[in-house]
Amino acid sequence: MVDAVSSNNAAGRVNAGGQMLASNFQTFLSLLTTQLKNQDPLSPVDSNEFTAQLTQMAGVEQQLLTNDLLTGLLKVQQGDGLTGAAQYIGKDATAVWAATRFEDGEANWSYELAADATDATLQVLDASGKVVWSGPAPEKTNGMHDFKWDGKTTGGGQVDDGGVYTLKVVAKDGAGKAVDSQVLIRGRVTGVEMYDNTPFVIIGNSIMPVSSLIALEEQKAAAKPEDDAGAASAFTSKLNPFNLLS
Repeated sequence: MVDAVSSNNAAGRVNAGGQMLASNFQTFLSLLTTQLKNQDPLSPVDSNEFTAQLTQMAGVEQQLLTNDLLTGLLKVQQGDGLTGAAQYIGKDATAVWAATRFEDGEANWSYELAADATDATLQVLDASGKVVWSGPAPEKTNGMHDFKWDGKTTGGGQVDDGGVYTLKVVAKDGAGKAVDSQVLIRGRVTGVEMYDNTPFVIIGNSIMPVSSLIALEEQKAAAKPEDDAGAASAFTSKLNPFNLLS
């Protein structure tokens, strides 16, 4: 099975190949110079052989230039990935992602059911895959629902801040058939990062690859302070006793 080649791996291979070619190129030049210096004046190097050697040298030099070009292209590609992801900052996003960090006494997820369920159970798993909490889903109807976990375990314990947990949904309909579901992370994108040359976005206490995003929308603008002040002024004016008597 062929392993996928990341930009990091590609850049490493290009750099390693370039270093090897550069070393071979220098060795070739040294050997050629030594050969020319020590050739027999009565039996000089054959012109055809010399031309072939120069052609080989030119080919190696061209390969070095090609490697430099590839390295530059890879750097540009990496920069474009981060720049492209930066446009998501400030937008409200929805991602198909189940992992989040437990912070400030809570962990938040959303889950979506493809149809109404008769029975729906939520499970919270720790980093090792162990179920630390299990309970009935707050909503069993078709659609998207939110769930907040307070860190209490099924055994009555309390988890500490900082751990990473995932949510799992198990839902069935009246006939006992599984209802399709997915776990989501929703919220405002606050930052982007690069891992192994793959752009990731930060939503709340979760970080996920850009490829996991399924919805984006502009953040709703808050009411302008002057509008609130105007409404308050109008309301106060109506309560003015002098206006009530007029």
